Order: sequence, then structure tokens, then C-alpha cells
Amino acid sequence: MRFVLTALIFLAGLFDLFMAISFLIGPQDAGKILSVAPVGVAGLSTMRADFTAFFGVAAFCMMWGAWRRNGDLLLVPGLLFAVALTARAVNLVVVGPYFGWAVPMLVEAFHVVVLFAAWRLLPHHRLEEIAA
Repeated sequence: MRFVLTALIFLAGLFDLFMAISFLIGPQDAGKILSVAPVGVAGLSTMRADFTAFFGVAAFCMMWGAWRRNGDLLLVPGLLFAVALTARAVNLVVVGPYFGWAVPMLVEAFHVVVLFAAWRLLPHHRLEEIAA
């Protein structure tokens, strides 16, 4: 079970790394995938910075946590995707559904379930152990 979870997390981390690189290199093209378009140069800069940070940090923590079998590293991306999923659910209630609304929510829900399951299953490394 651990092997399957760590493999899934590593593969999802590769997907997120691809998303981060896509937003860093070509935010306008990458934004089309998520139906996001910049408004002016400031919007382009914001897309490049924020989406690269979101997906890049998530990918780094997921891949490093899976590689090191460290459950603590999986909390950061788990919380990132849980907040994103919650915000999408709020939007669904407040604004209503739109074409294709389920796909990003399913991707985020997959991340949340797999990351928190692995967090529960993998060992946790305390700071005292790392410092020693």
C-alpha cells in the first residue's frame, strides 16, 4: 500500500511540476488549461508568480516526501489542495456550476485524499531527529 501511495504521489507531483513549469514559461497558454486569462502585464506577472508557486511548492513537497517516505512533507501540498477544493466548493454554492466544474474538483480531491492517506501511513520525522 505504501508503495502504491508513494508512486501515486510522485506521479501527481510530476504533473504538478509540469504545471508549474508551464506557468513559469508560458502563463497565457497554461492559463487556458484552467480557464484563466491575465488582465494586462500585472495579471500576467501574477499568473506566472502565483500559479508557479502553488504548483511548484506542491510538486516539490510531494516528490520529496514520496522519495524520502516522509509524511510530514505531504501536509503542505495536502493543505494547499484542500483549501483550493474548499474554495471551489464555496464558488459552486455561491455562483453555481459551470461547464467542466467537476474536473478540477476531482483532481484536487484526488490530491487531498492521496496526500492525507499517505500522511497517515508514512512515518513522521521530528525536528529533533533531523537536527541530531
